[in-house]
Amino acid sequence: MGELFLAPNDLLQLFILSAIWGASFILIKHGGESFPPAWMALLRLAFGSGFLAVAMRVKRAPAPPRSLIPFLLLLSLFNNAIPFTLIAWGEHSIPSGLASILNATTTLWVLIISFITVPATRNLRVAAGVAVGFIGVAIAVLGTGSHGNAAQPIGVLLVGLAAISYAIGTVLAKSRLKQHDPLGLATVQLSVATAMMLPLALLGPLPTAVSAVSLGSVAALGVLGTGLAYILYYGLLTRVSAVQIQSVTYILPLWGLMWGLIDGEPLGWMSGVGVAVVLVGLALLRR
Repeated sequence: MGELFLAPNDLLQLFILSAIWGASFILIKHGGESFPPAWMALLRLAFGSGFLAVAMRVKRAPAPPRSLIPFLLLLSLFNNAIPFTLIAWGEHSIPSGLASILNATTTLWVLIISFITVPATRNLRVAAGVAVGFIGVAIAVLGTGSHGNAAQPIGVLLVGLAAISYAIGTVLAKSRLKQHDPLGLATVQLSVATAMMLPLALLGPLPTAVSAVSLGSVAALGVLGTGLAYILYYGLLTRVSAVQIQSVTYILPLWGLMWGLIDGEPLGWMSGVGVAVVLVGLALLRR
């Protein structure tokens, strides 16, 4: 029963987390107008880790044990460095609303990983739910093209790979991090990821003609979409399952499409149908 129902406080935090992460895609879009993908990831991580370092000091939260650092290095790669860079890169060629829909496949990939590694999860319902979810994504991608703003395959691929990376990171985090302080974990993880991205950013293309909007978007993305979001994420991860924590992606596409619509991105009926089909697939998996 605990797998199906969440405590009211956990449910509220999941909703807040979805709202914050849903706004991230439009912030990535505007930040990417001035910053190359590696710089987007680096600055997002730097702002986020700085925010968390202050919060950790104020709350006097304990740092994770040094024995956990190699594992956090792996987690920083899959949960931060890879997906942050790929999404920023992908949004150069697809709308932010579609990026949020593709990101929703994270839950499907978590189930696919479980399907492969845990024999007990191998049943027809899981297979059907995953298939329905991906059909919904395909409809949403086709719907984007019906409005003269066709999604480029490379953008779809990049954000899809980011979702797979997030799924791997979620499963890894749930396997090892449940008993540790969430604030200390998030601070160290983002700090490690920042160190990873620094040489890549410096060796790649440099930002030019940085606008106030882009800089503000990256700062908000780091402090809210990364720092605050990870406090909520790790706190929830100590109490709920990996699949439940990824149920945040149920409504993430709705937030993403809403912000995209406000920003002037076209929203066609096929995109709406695609989101609905994705949600049906996710609901089937949760039954």
